[in-house]
Amino acid sequence: MADTRIAEAVRAALAGVEIPGGGDLASYGGLSDIIVTQSAVAFAISVAPGMEAAFGPAREAAQRAAEAVGEGRKVMVSVTSDRAPAAATGQAAAQGRPGPAPKQPVPGIRNIVAVGSGKGGVGKSTTAVNLALALAAEGLRVGILDADLYGPSIPKLLGIEGKPAVREDGIFSPHEAYGLKAMSIGSMLTPGQAVVWRGPMATSALRQLLRETDWGTLDVLIVDLPPGTGDIQISLFQQAELAGAVIVSTPQDLALIDAQKAIDMIHRMNIPLLGLVENMSYFVAPDTGKRYDIFGHGGAQAAAERIGMPFLGEVPLHMAIRETSDAGKPVVSTDPEGAEAKAFRAIAREILANTPGLRPTAG
Repeated sequence: MADTRIAEAVRAALAGVEIPGGGDLASYGGLSDIIVTQSAVAFAISVAPGMEAAFGPAREAAQRAAEAVGEGRKVMVSVTSDRAPAAATGQAAAQGRPGPAPKQPVPGIRNIVAVGSGKGGVGKSTTAVNLALALAAEGLRVGILDADLYGPSIPKLLGIEGKPAVREDGIFSPHEAYGLKAMSIGSMLTPGQAVVWRGPMATSALRQLLRETDWGTLDVLIVDLPPGTGDIQISLFQQAELAGAVIVSTPQDLALIDAQKAIDMIHRMNIPLLGLVENMSYFVAPDTGKRYDIFGHGGAQAAAERIGMPFLGEVPLHMAIRETSDAGKPVVSTDPEGAEAKAFRAIAREILANTPGLRPTAG
């Protein structure tokens, strides 16, 4: 297979890269697996805390070596180390241990809003896409980043095909769909290909998708987080200033239990909580018009009130949302006057009304 051949060629090339203290990178124990996709080569170099700068020349040499045999693929190389989480920064500093690097703005992006959930299957990605489109309908310039590296959905939801273009300087040119700029690792994978990356490699890929993409000028970048409270979420919250986070849950207790864990993580990371969305809130039978609360009703609103965070609104369980999502034709764009689109538009307006700085830019 081409992927295996390229990975072997990269590893052979890394044998010519010298590392601090002697030896070569190919035989270094801190070299991660070499991942090859249709359009990218990615690997990480794990070092002891405080050794990042010393490994800088080796990282640059590894980049050049991999590019020479990567057959035009974008090469993503990171140097990683075990560092204290953001919540422990003060304690780490007091003990003389390194904390996380300072947060850095992403050029051209005025606001970043994360959309998360405590568990999968609650319609988080569908909500993220339609929320992005609803904000664009309010006049904002919007992009969306698929941070769910292990289960990327954005290409399917937006009907995106093909891999993103890469400029001569190695910067991605994002896809554009329905007026949104969009980036996803899913666009670089072959159908059915799994992303088998440990935490450092996944967080490195997220950083490069975020910071090595030409987003242009955006009022807001929506980041579709993976489910749960893992490395990718922590990495994003540590490295970038966020305007806030939106949590998506269904009404039943099981989903709300996990949603509250995501809320707790966001609170601990000092990220503003913009509110909670109750997805699949109810079902209206198309033949009778009768409403059914399949998963119960009002659980998310009650949880929001109990926690003291805004409740942003309800999104119904409707076949139109499922059908348009599967077809890559999101409902906010394809049926903007329908009840489903209006639900997302109302949530977007609620966020805009209560989030200082999240406004359309003139021009």
